[in-house]
Amino acid sequence: MKTRRREATVVVTVGVLALSLAGCGGLFDSDDGTKDDRKGDDVTVGLLLPESETARYEKFDHPIIEKQVKKLTNGKGKVVYANADQDAAKQSSQLAKMVADKVDVVLVSAVDAKKIAPAVKKAKDADIPVIAYDRLAEGPVSGYVAFDNELVGQVQGQGLIKALGSRASKNSKIVMINGSPTDPNAAVFKEGALSQLGNQLDVAKSYDTEGWKPETARAHMNDAITALGKDNIAGVYSANDGMAGGIIKALKASGLTELPPVTGQDAELPAVQRVVAGEQYMSVYKSYPDEAVGAAQMAVRIAQGRMVEFDALAGDQSDNATTKDIPSLLVSVRPLTQDTIKSTVIADGIYKTSEICTAEYKTACAAIGLKR
Repeated sequence: MKTRRREATVVVTVGVLALSLAGCGGLFDSDDGTKDDRKGDDVTVGLLLPESETARYEKFDHPIIEKQVKKLTNGKGKVVYANADQDAAKQSSQLAKMVADKVDVVLVSAVDAKKIAPAVKKAKDADIPVIAYDRLAEGPVSGYVAFDNELVGQVQGQGLIKALGSRASKNSKIVMINGSPTDPNAAVFKEGALSQLGNQLDVAKSYDTEGWKPETARAHMNDAITALGKDNIAGVYSANDGMAGGIIKALKASGLTELPPVTGQDAELPAVQRVVAGEQYMSVYKSYPDEAVGAAQMAVRIAQGRMVEFDALAGDQSDNATTKDIPSLLVSVRPLTQDTIKSTVIADGIYKTSEICTAEYKTACAAIGLKR
């Protein structure tokens, strides 16, 4: 995947911009195969999410998109939802059904970017635009909404270097446990991280993790401990929080009394608690509300044929393996460490302090200034 920025895009800004354009009339047809007629508020948005093992999809993405679609359509629009349970063939069938049911637009977070491409092509042939959500699907997608994934990897890499401090050198052996090879985002995270880590640390072992499974990540970590020795691992790059949990279990089971710094991504509640406790050094906070609201805005506007507003939202361009210059909305990210918990997940209302600082973490919370 290649992404080219035309301009910096912030969702809170485009939200205002979309509202300012809402009264515009006589918008022009698009030449990308999407609908060329104006439609009212009675739109149907298909939403296809990849799995439910990662907490964010059911807790944030689905309900926020549904709520925002209702808001943008005066309560008349609806969301048809399906989860693929990490099954690429199932997701292709789900997309085919939505096309058969004649939804107006589909948001899809692909289980497998390549395998979904034929179903995306069939949707385009049926004049139903598909917007890739969070993961850049292949095929003739009409738009893309995601976090700035290269920045995610850079933030993770910078975090690991900061954690090592004066110990960061080409003699410092680190283990990279990357995401799923079927998820194009994983390669971008890895590339971003290596842009920071590659010249400063020794990447002694590197693994790709099918399906982002924590148990697979744990097995990778066990392999690395056997190969390198538990005392010779300076730090661990984990591409997300779920895998970080498995990695930390492996490190603890090895008998280490002091864990090396471990990265993560997604700011899942167990990971935030591990950060509080000092078991996981950092995560990457991605504002799911910002991404979900932006996706709902783009989906509703393209479904309604309001292409000026759609283009105003998509201030970036991306390429997948089959399609160039895809209109894209890329959302920025922030590091989550002990020092930034208050200014990220608590400030944005993702978690309450009481949710983080349960009895088990009460003392650790107090030590870093978090109080219930």
